[in-house]
Order: sequence, then C-alpha cells, then structure tokens
Amino acid sequence: MSTDNRSVKHVFIPPDPHMVGDGFRVHSFFPGNPVMDKKRMSPFYLMDYNAKIDFSASDHQRGVGVHPHRGFETVTIAYHGRIAHHDSAGNSGVIGEGDVQWMTAASGLLHKEYHEESFSRDGGLFQMVQLWVNLPAKDKMGTPKYQEIANSSITRVPVEGGSIEIIAGEYQGAKGPASTFTPMDVMNLRLQAGSTLQLDLPATWNTGLLVVEGSVKVNGIDAPLDHFVLMDNDGSRFTVTATEDTLVLLLSGEPIDEPIAQYGPFLMNKWEELEVAIRDVSTGKFGVLED
Repeated sequence: MSTDNRSVKHVFIPPDPHMVGDGFRVHSFFPGNPVMDKKRMSPFYLMDYNAKIDFSASDHQRGVGVHPHRGFETVTIAYHGRIAHHDSAGNSGVIGEGDVQWMTAASGLLHKEYHEESFSRDGGLFQMVQLWVNLPAKDKMGTPKYQEIANSSITRVPVEGGSIEIIAGEYQGAKGPASTFTPMDVMNLRLQAGSTLQLDLPATWNTGLLVVEGSVKVNGIDAPLDHFVLMDNDGSRFTVTATEDTLVLLLSGEPIDEPIAQYGPFLMNKWEELEVAIRDVSTGKFGVLED
C-alpha cells in the first residue's frame, strides 16, 4: 500500500433535496453530479442522503410504493427513525436507529419501503442514507438475498477519541458483518471534538466521506454537517479531525471496471439487458407485490 498522502478532490454542499415517494426527502450526491461521472465512486453508484427532518404524526405510512430492482444492491443505513419493507419473494423486516438493511436485488424483485407503523403514528426525527452498490456482470443475475444487520452486530473498534463502526470491510484486522461481492469499506467514524484519525486505504479505491453529525477537517480542509468529501486517488493516507463531536460515513471500494447501463431502477452493463429487465417486469417475472 502506498504511503503517499491522499488529497481532497472536492467538498460538495448538499444538493437541493427532492422527495422519493412521500417518505424520503433526499439530497442525491451522486450520480448526476457534474463533477463526478457515473463511475467516479464505483462500486457505489448512487447515494441518497435523507438529512435530519422531523416528520409529523400520520395515520398514513409514508414511503415508496412497489418498484422493481435488478443488477445491484441497495444498502439502507438508519440513523434516526424506523423503516419497514416488503418484497415479492415474501421477505419483510424493520430497521431502526443504527441498523442496516443490505438488499442484493441481483436478478430482480419487486420491493416497497415505508415508515414503520408506530413511527408513522408518533412521528419524529428521521435520518437515513441509501446507497446503490453495483454488482459485477457475473453476479447481476444471481439470486436475490438480504442481510439484516442489527446495530448490535456491527463491529466496533476503539480509536483514540472515538470508535469505528465497521458495517463492511475491515480496519486493523477487525471485519464488519456484511458480505460483499467486491472489496469495499463501509464504516461509521464516531469522533469526539479535537480528536484526529489517520486512515490508510488503497490509493486505487474510490473514497468519499459524508458528514452525518457535527463537522470535521479532512487533511485540514473544512467539511461541515451534511457535506460530502470526495478524495483524490493520488495516495493512501489522510486525516479526519473532529472540530466538534462528529459522525462520518466512510465509503471506499475497489472500482468495477465494466460498462454501465442504467435506466430507472435497473443497473446493468448493456442497453439490451435493460430492455430485457423492462420486459421481465411487464410479463410478471419479478413476481407480485401489493402496493
């Protein structure tokens, strides 16, 4: 691994938010960012960030109705609030604060996700991240599966002035519970004000950091709350210094060097494969799920 310092490429302010369904008010940092092409954070293709928002109490469960997925994984990290989900294979579940749902859509399924019933009834603080993680071509038509990762099962490594929560990947020999198709790190960095963490990641891996709580300096460059820091690929080592008590989501992974074809909720390699996916949904091959 290189010992060269890695520099900050860009610090992004949160883009204007938009609603996904009626339950998720998100800032979409990528794709669609003019500074970043569709492979710039590969294997991470999309990041929707629902910054903190208070939802009022409601008899209606806000969320996203039935929709298909094929060719990738969705990773939902809950910081505040509770989400329920169902799919066309009969799977269902609920994630709450600190939990993670890692869904491998692969060959395809129908899915819906919405505010959990008691959370909808009472209302409250809501904050989530959803990632789309690309799959290599050889795995895109595999069998769908879920990894329901409870907060209690996430690996925690103490560091000076805080801790690292490993969802996927490893830090100093400690490994996270999520299994992945390509090498990657998905971690929460919890740091107390004034503490500094030095990270050493492969220079060829695409790396970014989302400031979920507080604020930090990355290599001395300010990164306020709700901002996303894109690292350059010019070295391996960099520092994160907490200017107040902070929580940072770290994403780093080995790029998937394959063509990308994306349309709506499908992420494949060729346009012809997207046409097949659309046809398979319309002919019922993704199963049935009531809205």
